[in-house]
Order: sequence, then structure tokens, then C-alpha cells
Amino acid sequence: MEIPDNLFEEIELLNMYKLDNVSEGLKVHHDASPERIDAIKRLHEKDLTTLEDGGYLTPLGILAAEHAQALITILRSTQKDPLK
Repeated sequence: MEIPDNLFEEIELLNMYKLDNVSEGLKVHHDASPERIDAIKRLHEKDLTTLEDGGYLTPLGILAAEHAQALITILRSTQKDPLK
């Protein structure tokens, strides 16, 4: 299964959220890349963020960001089995 570039952009945005402080949101400004602007709009359409240009994570968005950040942590790990 090939992962399309637009999903990589969404994952990157989800990884920018600070999960230790969910009251801190993101804002994607109008001068950001078109890919970044489209990605944050898609996250909003999927009910993962509160605003079309970012905002806060919704409960579903928090779950998605937790999984995205966990995946990146696992893939960056130098251990063969990070759970051991």
C-alpha cells in the first residue's frame, strides 16, 4: 500500500500539535505552502481540528495525533523492539 503525499502532510501537521497541552492549537497562515493549507483543511473536514486553518484538536484529532506521534517515535527508535 503506497501512502500518498497528501497523507504525509496531514501526519506532519498532527505531529506539530503538543499533546501535553491540548489547549495550545496551531494556525496555518495564508502564506504557507498550498500543500500545507490543503492538508489543514482536510484535517478540519475529517473533524480532527476545530478550524479550517488549524485551531485545536478535537477529541478524534487528539486520538489521531497520539497515534501519529507514537508511530513516528517507533519508527525513529534505534531499538529493535522499543517495548522491551
